[in-house]
Amino acid sequence: MSQPPKSDHEIETLLSQPTPGAVATVRALNGDFMVLGVGGKMGTSLAVMLRRALEAAGKPTAKVYGVSRFSRPEAKAALEKFGIIPVACDLADADQVAQLPEVANIEYLAGQKFGTDSAPDETWIQNTVVPSLVAKKFRAARIVVFSTGCVYPFTPTTGDNRGATETTPVAFLGEYASTCVGRERVFTHYARKSGTKQLMYRLNYAVELRYGVLVDIATRVLAGEPIDITMGYFNCIWQGDACARAIQCLEHVANPPKLLNVTGPEKLSIRGIAEKFGPLLGCTPRFTGTEADAAWLSDASESVRLFGPTTVPLDTMMRLVADYLRAGGKLLGKPTHFEARDGKF
Repeated sequence: MSQPPKSDHEIETLLSQPTPGAVATVRALNGDFMVLGVGGKMGTSLAVMLRRALEAAGKPTAKVYGVSRFSRPEAKAALEKFGIIPVACDLADADQVAQLPEVANIEYLAGQKFGTDSAPDETWIQNTVVPSLVAKKFRAARIVVFSTGCVYPFTPTTGDNRGATETTPVAFLGEYASTCVGRERVFTHYARKSGTKQLMYRLNYAVELRYGVLVDIATRVLAGEPIDITMGYFNCIWQGDACARAIQCLEHVANPPKLLNVTGPEKLSIRGIAEKFGPLLGCTPRFTGTEADAAWLSDASESVRLFGPTTVPLDTMMRLVADYLRAGGKLLGKPTHFEARDGKF
């Protein structure tokens, strides 16, 4: 990774490099794979990593389906170039869900976050009704259900506190977090009824070159815009590492569903990251606000115990992001709203 990639294809190739752990997992599992919500920010990377891991594992005939509404035809073509089988489906339509092919291994990435404040009803449909349709359809599958660290309350940022653990009771800060708890509860209900093995994948900020908290901070540093530091601290993980862990989680599904925090090992200071981006971008960061004494933080010790340390360190992520931005790389235009403390997105 000496030079940042330029095209979307190059970026996905970088993000989808399978780890030895991901290859070992697909080698050990039987059946085909499906990524529901493949059109989202992380879905393509995960689907392509699954395909590449299967090739590396000597299982080229196993299928990887990518399910989305595919409002952009070019998205289908991009997946096909990587060997993914695209399947157009509105997951909120029970009849369409019923027609999906049966598979043994499901990565569930569907859901809605941004726009919740303006259309909460749609968020409830996507985050609670759709899970019920999927859970009923795939009773016999292993299912990794993508969730979020936003289901936890804020935790103190002082001292050695590393954030919420899997035993921390969930909280309901804002409509989005409430629907995410609802998604977990719906999947858990059907797991109890049908014996389905699941894992709740509580991800706290995956980052890559086109979006993520690092991109949000670096973009503001580069533009000379003030950075709100009220949230104070955050966690993040390279998207490639997050995808590899999601694949490996298929070997750790359980009934009742296993809960797992997934993020990087460090508690990161928003101010500190901006100050590090300053010399990388040739700019002096500006700040607004005062650091609060609590933030959304997750302790990912259990995932590190299961899968080992992450493979891409923070300094590498920051250098790649800075180089990409200085080269004029295009962004996805999806800010994380990392500074939001009211749960509104």
